[in-house]
Amino acid sequence: MNFALILLLLLVASGAIWALDSLWLAKQRLAGAKDPWWVEYGAGFFPVILVVFGLRSFVVEPFKIPSGSMIPTLLIGDFILVNKFTYGIRLPVINKKIIDINQPQRGEVMVFRYPEDPSLDYIKRVVGLPGDKVAYQNKRLTINGQPLEAQPQDDYLHSERLYYSKQYTETLGEVSHRFLNDVDAPAFIMDAAHFPGRENCLYNNAGVICTVPPGHYFVMGDNRDNSRDSRAWGFVPDENIVGKAFFVWFNFNDLSRIGRFK
Repeated sequence: MNFALILLLLLVASGAIWALDSLWLAKQRLAGAKDPWWVEYGAGFFPVILVVFGLRSFVVEPFKIPSGSMIPTLLIGDFILVNKFTYGIRLPVINKKIIDINQPQRGEVMVFRYPEDPSLDYIKRVVGLPGDKVAYQNKRLTINGQPLEAQPQDDYLHSERLYYSKQYTETLGEVSHRFLNDVDAPAFIMDAAHFPGRENCLYNNAGVICTVPPGHYFVMGDNRDNSRDSRAWGFVPDENIVGKAFFVWFNFNDLSRIGRFK
């Protein structure tokens, strides 16, 4: 469902009713006459829809985390807020950037339209910037020839399935974050697709090595053995970017999640 398009259509329809009533219909009614129901509701909802549309399109947008690919940073059921202007002002619905502000940085958690199906929104962590050489070999991440140090932490217990994953802390850019690896999961990429720019990637038994094309980003989930990401379906083009995730505002299953994002 394209909620932005639905909001836009409601905004146009209610705005047309409001304008028609303000400029013409109201002057034709007798003094004290009640507004027709369609004017009362249509024109009445216009300012509310206008505010919601403006906030959602240009300021912040709520999302719900549907999968475990970003565990332990984000859990299934987390409701998060996404900053819509950090990476530039974009026209709603068509997502065309009209004002450039900042570019995504390594370590940031980004929401974007899934390249294989732009009707879906995905969330992953930015690992590689345009021009970077990203290597994920034997479950070790290297960027431009520099291995990222992984500091072991206590094993992570997946409460929904009652098993443990190895947990580490690493620093990407200026962001320190946790990630998970499963000991029994293979290092090689089993389901790599034929994506645009695949010639920039080398697949082997140890994983994948990619050079990120201009205007694109390499993203990965923090639950690295349970995330289908740039390692499998390729790069995120700049035009697919939605915004930067920054805040958990609710989780029905765990109220302690409110305000967390680490």
